[in-house]
Amino acid sequence: MDALTSDEIARYHRHILLPEVGGAGQQKLKAARVLVIGAGGLGAPVLQYLAAAGVGTLGIADDDRVSLSNLQRQVIHDTGTIGEMKAQSAADAIARLNPHVRIIRFEERFSLDTAARHLADFDLVLDGSDNFDTRYAAADATEAAHLPLVTGAVGRFDGSVTTLKPYESDADGNLNPRYRDLFPAPPPEGLIPSCAEAGIIGALTGVIGTLMAMEAIKLITGIGEPLIGRLLLYDGLSSRFETVRYRRKRPRVAAE
Repeated sequence: MDALTSDEIARYHRHILLPEVGGAGQQKLKAARVLVIGAGGLGAPVLQYLAAAGVGTLGIADDDRVSLSNLQRQVIHDTGTIGEMKAQSAADAIARLNPHVRIIRFEERFSLDTAARHLADFDLVLDGSDNFDTRYAAADATEAAHLPLVTGAVGRFDGSVTTLKPYESDADGNLNPRYRDLFPAPPPEGLIPSCAEAGIIGALTGVIGTLMAMEAIKLITGIGEPLIGRLLLYDGLSSRFETVRYRRKRPRVAAE
């Protein structure tokens, strides 16, 4: 791994002071290559905190442009970037925040068709997308590629986060659960309204996105216990966190 420069040592000094992270952990962050799907409500805090933490390479996959209604929650963008591609706007903001971070932009939607190109240069994926097609594509593609996935979702006042490594086994030798063990299939189209239809409190995306960034830092540095097999739920109105455990579903045995 590349040694930290004197500027990086000063920048990340508060990380390096932590025995759990230290210089070795900071070098792991510098060497990490993380793809973030979506530069919107969840992607904004994910990208900001991972860039600030010193993740060496950040990929951004987003095919949308910044609009005025985004700015209530997508805080990596600003009034001056309205009309720009979100991937470019986010890349420019990251460059201002931390010039040590390398950015790779994909100004297209993540899908199973684009997955091979998007995933090729990365060792960790965070999905902050806002549609079910992309969520399931990200889960299926990262499982096939044996890449860890941190996935988050938000509603009007609530959100959730989990981490997936379905290609690995737990301490008892059982395969870790898949995304489809938690959510077997997308809901019928139109059943769950989008934030454009139902609204969303802006700060909620900061809570969930920051939790996603924390999961990524744990995975990269090898500290703590990631949310594998656990779905963390947050209710913003009651200020309550709950954790739901889930397991790999056993395949059904056909009747003789």
